[in-house]
Amino acid sequence: MEIKKIFIPGVLIIKPKVFIDNRGFFLESWNQKNLFNTSGINDSFVQDNHSRSTLKGVLRGLHYQLNFPQGKLVRAVSGSILDVVVDLRKSSPTFGKYFSIELNDENNFQLWVPVGLAHGFLTLSNNTDVIYKTTEYYFPNDESCIKWDDVNLGIDWKLKGDKPKLSNKDEKGIAFKAANYFL
Repeated sequence: MEIKKIFIPGVLIIKPKVFIDNRGFFLESWNQKNLFNTSGINDSFVQDNHSRSTLKGVLRGLHYQLNFPQGKLVRAVSGSILDVVVDLRKSSPTFGKYFSIELNDENNFQLWVPVGLAHGFLTLSNNTDVIYKTTEYYFPNDESCIKWDDVNLGIDWKLKGDKPKLSNKDEKGIAFKAANYFL
């Protein structure tokens, strides 16, 4: 397992060791001891989520829970996504900045999203499955959603003029400046 830090504190790209032969491949998608020894992540995961999008251009996010914040370990197991995180920690030097990375079934990368960030993704292919572990349970009454195209964030979703497919909840996302932040 290889760990790469990025410019947003705490966010990590995790590159698993993949064993490939003429039959296919094998990788460990999660090993608590190896993850801790390699990255220092020692959080307990309490929930696994599986999201399937049948169409390219589905955008989910930017979600976060303020009172019951979630760390997330995200992986695209089939298809491809543009995974996006936004730093909502007022005390962070990267507050209000975003990072994006393509996660897909070829690179097998995982993204560690620590507590204090909003998270979302755009499907770049049809029939995309995303699995992610969370460090806190989902509380629908605590979830907030920041508008995906907020001008203050300036996220490049790589849409090339196309309109994303959004849920009703995500269409009603709030402005970044109106969001509640982490300290």
